[in-house]
Amino acid sequence: MWLRVLGSAAGGGYPQWNCSCPTCRAVREGTRPARARTQSSIAVSPDRERWFLFNASPDIRAQFEAFEGLHPGDDRATPLQAVLLTDAEIDHTLGLLLLREGRGIRLHATEATHATLRSGTGVLPTLERYCPVEWTPVVPGRDASLGGITYRAFDVPTAKHDRFAGAHESSSAGTSIDTDQGRVVGYRLTDEATGAVAVYLPGVQELTPAVLDELEGVDCLLVDGTCWHDDELIRLGLAEKTARDMGHLSLGGPGGSLEQLSRLPIARKIYIHINNTNPILLEDSPERREVEESGMEVAHDGLEVEVGTR
Repeated sequence: MWLRVLGSAAGGGYPQWNCSCPTCRAVREGTRPARARTQSSIAVSPDRERWFLFNASPDIRAQFEAFEGLHPGDDRATPLQAVLLTDAEIDHTLGLLLLREGRGIRLHATEATHATLRSGTGVLPTLERYCPVEWTPVVPGRDASLGGITYRAFDVPTAKHDRFAGAHESSSAGTSIDTDQGRVVGYRLTDEATGAVAVYLPGVQELTPAVLDELEGVDCLLVDGTCWHDDELIRLGLAEKTARDMGHLSLGGPGGSLEQLSRLPIARKIYIHINNTNPILLEDSPERREVEESGMEVAHDGLEVEVGTR
């Protein structure tokens, strides 16, 4: 099983178009070693011929062009098989509209995410005016096969309230739904041929015992690396919310994700979904050094991992 990081930044990318924080200035001006990044998304394949997209970012066109494995073949046929969503956030779903020229989209999403895309953001009704969308419901805790890869979604606790969650009261089937169930999920992916396991977890507010149970026996973890400090945006005068308020566990300090995850026996532990303010984006920063000395990695666009090998 192969994982390809198409985009490694959080919403807004890096540098963010309207931000002049120290990390954004550094990459724009070239004053410190740093790489520009697009908004987070990965592609997964059991054979390097068929690819499954996890989250569809607004940068999807540039991401596909940058990766030859997703280039079209004859008669506009593409290796893209389906899109799987972790939530209904615009940063993870706006790219669906940029796939409208295709023959159709196979979409895997929870009932809560699907309902929000239909009645809240309006992404699905707009997309369906251009191409057919085949929805496969994702049920947390239930295994499903993609053909070579089995996935199991799991609920992720989050304090972040989807701003569109109140826009609907029922699913497309007309039944009442609990928007806390399936509103944000991670994915546990298993290679059906080798048994190798990866987890994609780009947004998590707390590493609860239930979440940590999902990391048992994992060979590769791609995990939320949004902010170093919980009050990072407040310190910089950019916002009044903490990372936790936005549904993310910060990396640094006691109880941070670095302290908790670095001790886990996982061969590849990689931070993804990194906010433009996070100092780990600067390759010469003490925070970046602390991450690397702890045995963890920082994702960059174009990183590819063959799961089960170092």
